[in-house]
Amino acid sequence: MTQRVGDGARALGDLSDDLVNRPGVLPGKAHGWFRTWFGKVWQVRGGGLYALGYALTFVYLEVTTVLGDLAAAESVGQFFTSEIVEFVFRFLSDSIINLVKSLIWPIHFLQMSPPWGAIGLGLAFVIFPMLLKKPIERWLFGQDTAE
Repeated sequence: MTQRVGDGARALGDLSDDLVNRPGVLPGKAHGWFRTWFGKVWQVRGGGLYALGYALTFVYLEVTTVLGDLAAAESVGQFFTSEIVEFVFRFLSDSIINLVKSLIWPIHFLQMSPPWGAIGLGLAFVIFPMLLKKPIERWLFGQDTAE
């Protein structure tokens, strides 16, 4: 636990340093951060279509939440000065809601267009292991891990 906290604090310090001194390196590092996060989600959620759906749903919901909050702000300066604390707490609560919504992503998929949602989800569960699982595992973990 202490190691994880130390690693997190070190990563936050590196992020702050890069943000201030070398903002151009952030896009390159973001790929590695996403890959690390997605690899953890992949392993925790079972490494299949459910894990992929969870990750994509969570990222989509988080991005739309942040963009919605930024669009609702009257100005960028006001957003960063007066509303930053409110934004953080609202973002945390929205993140918890997004986490729950991401866990039940198949239900949202089924409700999109009955009965086509059910048919599409069934086909995805059959086709995903044959076509996408191995390339995703190679991207996440390298050649040796994908079976």
